[in-house]
Amino acid sequence: MKSNFFKYIFIIFVIGIMAFAIYKIQKDETNQKQQQEITNARQEEEKQTQIKLGIASMDTINPILTNNKNVQEITKLIYEPLINLTQDYKTEPCLAIEWAKQNQTSYIIKLRENVKWSNGQEFTADDVRFTIDRLKDSPTIYAYQVQYVIGVDVVDKYTIRINLDREVPFFEYNLTFPILSSKYYEGEDFKTTSKNASPVGTGKYKITEVQPSYLTLEKNTNWWNKEQNLSLDKITINLYSSVGELYNSFKIGNIDIIGTSNTNLQEYIGTIGYNKSEMKGREHDFLIMNTQNYFLSKPEVRKAIAYSIDRENIVSSIYGSNYYTSSFPLDYGTWIYQEQDVSLGYNPDQGKQLLIDNGWTYKYKYWQKYENYKTQRIVLNLSVKSSDENRVKVAENIAAQLRNQGFRINVVKLSDSAYSSAIEKKSYDIMLCSTYLSPSPDLTTYFGKNNLANYSNEEVTTIMNEIKNSTDENVLKEKYKRLGEIYKTEIPYLSLYTNKYTVAYNTGLVGEITPNWFSMFYNINTWYK
Repeated sequence: MKSNFFKYIFIIFVIGIMAFAIYKIQKDETNQKQQQEITNARQEEEKQTQIKLGIASMDTINPILTNNKNVQEITKLIYEPLINLTQDYKTEPCLAIEWAKQNQTSYIIKLRENVKWSNGQEFTADDVRFTIDRLKDSPTIYAYQVQYVIGVDVVDKYTIRINLDREVPFFEYNLTFPILSSKYYEGEDFKTTSKNASPVGTGKYKITEVQPSYLTLEKNTNWWNKEQNLSLDKITINLYSSVGELYNSFKIGNIDIIGTSNTNLQEYIGTIGYNKSEMKGREHDFLIMNTQNYFLSKPEVRKAIAYSIDRENIVSSIYGSNYYTSSFPLDYGTWIYQEQDVSLGYNPDQGKQLLIDNGWTYKYKYWQKYENYKTQRIVLNLSVKSSDENRVKVAENIAAQLRNQGFRINVVKLSDSAYSSAIEKKSYDIMLCSTYLSPSPDLTTYFGKNNLANYSNEEVTTIMNEIKNSTDENVLKEKYKRLGEIYKTEIPYLSLYTNKYTVAYNTGLVGEITPNWFSMFYNINTWYK
């Protein structure tokens, strides 16, 4: 009996300990859960759903009439295009949900239904026609995107047909301009109306307050994309009289994010206290090799020139390493052409050997060759626009590098009008040229009929005809890869460098900040402070 008694006492004791342990564990878990809930609540209280942006020297918030790049960028939050671009510059539906090329000069576009302007009015095909008409008759930065449009037919309430006066490869990439409301401007003078101070849009945010020193944006409750929840409730746009004021405001924390191609940005905002994302910009510099020139018609001469130019030296010595070297016009991150370097590289010895292997000799300070019953000595002019001091320095740098390789190079400095005339008539040997890249992958300027280098290649012509009508992404990637290979082998042009685009943002700004030079507001729905 005694042994059973102690056994029962022991069992009860063990059960008690277990019960206490279970109670203690549950209590601790409850306390931890309550503490986590308190922490989460505090974090939610601390999370700010407002950010501040800035515009320097604002002219108008009307996106069609503005000449201000800051305005053009920020208005992407208020207005929407027919077709948007992804982070890798691929087209995606926006106010247009489908588009198709009917023939060489006609596109049919199906519009998104049940879209409302921020004032509650309905978005229709009339708004698209109205916008394109205003782009045609207004001084706008978007004019080039509709320069070949000769008419817009309204097929029905949600369908339009755009007619062109010529074939434009990848024309859909031009449909990225903002759309404005026709009814909002009905009866008004588009260029002078007071309504331009606060036009309505179909985008994520709408203008709710206009003051001399700032604008206020709030969520557009009429926005059609109900699946995307916006973290930011309010965006204040501070207005400044100069870029210097804008940069200083960012430096002291009064602006949360800025985007710029200014190579001297650090002189204004320093190097600490913010995060940044840097990428290749739109400004692309390259050499045109006129293949109708006697010497430049020879691939070995063009290749020897390419081998003899150190692009890193140009970028570091003239641009303070604030530019990126480039090997192809489309190597800025577009989906259609990625992970491919088509540069021959800097190899002066290889360049000399290439000339020797093709019968050239270096004699009396000339590369020369007996051909067509006479001694041909390589002498070339390198033309550059005289008003652009940095590019004159680039031309002189290139000439010096080529002279070190035995090439006779004369730098020809052209006035602005003479430069334009030379480009139009293709009256140059080598031309240092600069262009602003389009998000369109169209390479007609480089490979099309009457291209800048007077370059002709049967395979290239075939590829160019194939890609302008193809919608197969894999086919397009393959064809562009081949164009890159030909660019490297034939050297009708020599890509040099591309400018740098920087997006700087305060460390307190949280979310997916993944900009490109088309927009810095990708994934803004995830942002908060």
